Amino acid sequence: MAEFVTRFAPSPTGFLHLGHAFSALTAWDMAAQAGGLMRLRIEDIDQPRCRPLYESAIYEDLHWLGLTWPKPVMRQSSRLPAYAAALAQLSQLGLTYPCSCSRGDIRAALSAPQEGAAMIGPDGPVYPGTCRHRSMSDQAAGDAIRLNMGAALAHLGQAELAFTETGPARFGDHMITPHDLLTGVGDIVLARRDIGTSYHLSVVVDDAAEGISHVVRGEDLFTATPVHVLLQ
Repeated sequence: MAEFVTRFAPSPTGFLHLGHAFSALTAWDMAAQAGGLMRLRIEDIDQPRCRPLYESAIYEDLHWLGLTWPKPVMRQSSRLPAYAAALAQLSQLGLTYPCSCSRGDIRAALSAPQEGAAMIGPDGPVYPGTCRHRSMSDQAAGDAIRLNMGAALAHLGQAELAFTETGPARFGDHMITPHDLLTGVGDIVLARRDIGTSYHLSVVVDDAAEGISHVVRGEDLFTATPVHVLLQ
């Protein structure tokens, strides 16, 4: 049987709340029951919003809860070369493109009469593909980098994508269809224009590096699961 490894990965952009405590305790308890371990990861890629005070408070709160974790603790701010390498690999496969659209541009495109009601994905309204025709050789300063979802699915071919949910609300096996990814997720941002990576790319690269086998997440992040399974 494969080792059970999960993680608790808070961002030091504020103090932990009860939801964080519940998530950390759940992850730790599941790991303990399975004879595995829970890793702690500091998701600090959004440096302008991160504060040492909040990070210190994270450690204090988790110690107060009686939780332990292996050391050293992975910090995303030290992992930027790994994210850049993963992005370069996807780009070499022809699965990415640069995007200059602002949020206002996206709202305007989606409000066009012929577009109909916008689908909502893990990052908000599903991107309408305005810049999909561009190639990486066309990348300019200030561009974000998006995943071409159609190209990614074509690259995977007939590979089946699925995950198993053990939580009571959505218990069972979940198949991920191309239709779900194309219409419900779309061309997600892999690298923001300000930090050169994104939550989706970073968390998948880090989970692979740390051998994470099980993920404990709140309902607010459930819709991100298909994206992460695809990127894996």
